[in-house]
Amino acid sequence: MTPHIDWRNLGFSYMQTERYVKAEFKNGSWGGTEVCTEPYLNLHIAAACLHYGQACFEGLKAFCRKDGTIAIFRPEENAKRLIASARRLVMEPPPMELFLEAVKKAVLLNKSYVPPYSTGASLYIRPLLIGVTPRVAVHPADEYVFIVLVMPVGPYYKDGFFPVKALVQQYYD
Repeated sequence: MTPHIDWRNLGFSYMQTERYVKAEFKNGSWGGTEVCTEPYLNLHIAAACLHYGQACFEGLKAFCRKDGTIAIFRPEENAKRLIASARRLVMEPPPMELFLEAVKKAVLLNKSYVPPYSTGASLYIRPLLIGVTPRVAVHPADEYVFIVLVMPVGPYYKDGFFPVKALVQQYYD
């Protein structure tokens, strides 16, 4: 099914697509990917992601090329960053292969949402990792959910990109 979307006038906001991909870490190992359609999660009220912020995400994009094929921009680099973020938050990161498989699968399952070439729009890909073990004491989760959702978006900076000064802190206590 091809959605009716005004590709040239998209904002940068959530839009429901047909499917997302999910994998779970339980009993010390990652399971395989699962295709989901229901956009709601059944989450325990004491999940570590809610009480201790044990969550991280990445953002990357897929584009339609002139020849009609789809390109995903540097997914390996996003996988490395998510893995580093997860380790910093004492989370079990998804392996690189799982990350890449889930990203590619989510894009292909929603290929009708990849904006046509030269529209200025793209398919935004949001990999998300959350700790789901119920925790009320400060302790990392034992179970995690890794989700990859996608949505068509317009430019994040509609009026152009204007750099800002920032401090990057690589070391932490």
